Amino acid sequence: SHCIQEVHWTQIEDNGLGHSELANYRNEVSRLVQWYNNNNLFLNVGKTKEIVIDFSRGPPQHPPLTINGAAVDRVNSTKFLGTTITKELKWEQNIGSLTKKAQQRMYFLRQLKKFLLPVKMLVNFYTAIIESIITSSIMIWFSAATARDKAKLQRVIHSAEKVIGYSLPSLKELYVSRSRRRADKTAANPSHPGNELFRSLPSGKRLRSIRTRTSRRKDSFYPTAVSLLNSAPLTPR
Repeated sequence: SHCIQEVHWTQIEDNGLGHSELANYRNEVSRLVQWYNNNNLFLNVGKTKEIVIDFSRGPPQHPPLTINGAAVDRVNSTKFLGTTITKELKWEQNIGSLTKKAQQRMYFLRQLKKFLLPVKMLVNFYTAIIESIITSSIMIWFSAATARDKAKLQRVIHSAEKVIGYSLPSLKELYVSRSRRRADKTAANPSHPGNELFRSLPSGKRLRSIRTRTSRRKDSFYPTAVSLLNSAPLTPR
C-alpha cells in the first residue's frame, strides 16, 4: 500500500509567494491529484480547503486553486491535527478552543475530589486528561501567543490546583520542559530534518543562534528552542 506521509509547508520569511514558489505549489497539488487518480481514489474537492498565509506588503491577489475543474474553497482558518491555524497566524481561536475543552474536563476532576480520591490520583487524572489538552501543540503557539490568551489557560491550572490542593507546573514551565525535551531529541537525531539547526559554536558550550528578520520567525519553535538550550545549565552531552 502507499500513502501520503508528509505535509509540506513553504517558508518564505514574510516575503510572500514568488512566481517560482507559486508554480511549485501548483505542481505539488497536481502531483497529489495524479497520485489519487493512479491509485483509484476519489479526492473530494468539496471537503478540500485552501488557506493562504501571506505577510508581504500589499499582497497580490492569489489566483483560485482548481482541482479537476472545480474551485477549492479558500478559508481564513483551518484545523490541522487538532490545532486551529489562521491566515494571520494568530492563536486566540486555538487557545479559546483549548480553554473550553480543559474547562469542560474540570467538572470530572471536581467530581473525583468529592469521592475523596488521594491527591496522587487526582494529579494523575489532571495530567492525563486536562494538562494534555492545555499543552496540545504548545511548542507551536506559546511564544507567539498573547499574554491575555496564555492567562486563560493559566487560570485553568490555578483552578485545578485549588481543587486538588497541590502545586502544579505553570503553563510556562510546561512549555519550557516540553520544548527542551523535543529540542534535545532533535539535536541528537542526525536524520531529523531540523537537526542541522542545532549547531554548536566552536567552544562547544553553546549552540549557534538562528538569525531571524521578523518577530514572527523569532517566536517559532526552532529559534526559541535554541535559546532555551543555550540558557539551560551546562551538562555533558
